[in-house]
Amino acid sequence: MSNTKWNVSNIPSQAGKVIVITGATSGLGKEATKVLAGKNATVVMAVRNTKKAEAVAKEIQAEFPNAKIDIKRLDLNSLDSAKSFADSFANSYDRLDVLINNAGIMMCPFSKTDDGFEVQMGVNHLGHFALTGHLMPLLKKTKNARIVATSSIAHKSGDINFEDINWKSRDYATTKAYSDSKLANLYFAYELARKLENDSNAPMVVTSHPGWTKTELDRHSGIAAFIGNIIAQKVDMGTLPTLRAAIDENAKSGDYFGPKGFMEMRGYPVVVESTKLAQDKAKAKQLWEMSEAMTGVSY
Repeated sequence: MSNTKWNVSNIPSQAGKVIVITGATSGLGKEATKVLAGKNATVVMAVRNTKKAEAVAKEIQAEFPNAKIDIKRLDLNSLDSAKSFADSFANSYDRLDVLINNAGIMMCPFSKTDDGFEVQMGVNHLGHFALTGHLMPLLKKTKNARIVATSSIAHKSGDINFEDINWKSRDYATTKAYSDSKLANLYFAYELARKLENDSNAPMVVTSHPGWTKTELDRHSGIAAFIGNIIAQKVDMGTLPTLRAAIDENAKSGDYFGPKGFMEMRGYPVVVESTKLAQDKAKAKQLWEMSEAMTGVSY
């Protein structure tokens, strides 16, 4: 991985590949959709708002007239929706080359998902946990498939309270809940990579984070939005770690890509280190078992 200025010009044609991107109507997901559709992949936008997705698809097809974009509804607030999406996808496609678990919510007021989970852990981790489990048969069937989990530098402040994962007995701290959900993304990816390491049909599991990138995610935090306007990098740069995780032929299962610059806030994507806590195998296993119990999805 000697190329320290890895960018979209490093992405070869993706013709023949089918790529699912969750949360594809804005920010990193929209940019990844544009880049990969522009490289001739068939991109399936897994989105809550299909009308918004149609407008995004039209915008991309105006730039890339041959872009192959499909839209399917997915609401990560709902385990039923994750199952419905996977069933619909399996009815339409016989392969899945890359699953980019990109969708996320950040620092929003306390609420619960349809299944009663605290919303940030529910959407950012548990919804994707269920979705990935449902799509695993197709991923295993597809040669050299990949799963990309999107984390954040915020994982460094995470420390999951396994006794109260849904914040029933604590005062809600939205920033902490977000950080915990991003730590969960890493636990999930690392534990899944370990579980699949002896399976020759298994997809590669890679993680990424966008540094500090200006997206709609910071809309619930006035100060983050204000500072972001000054120091954040643009979405095209912030999406590069996700794209490298999804495409780089030299990537290995368990790799974590993020920006190379100061405090990993901006710059070209390279392999970075997560915290020591994120690499705690016992905690990752504990979250895995809890996630199976909470979602009813067993891999």
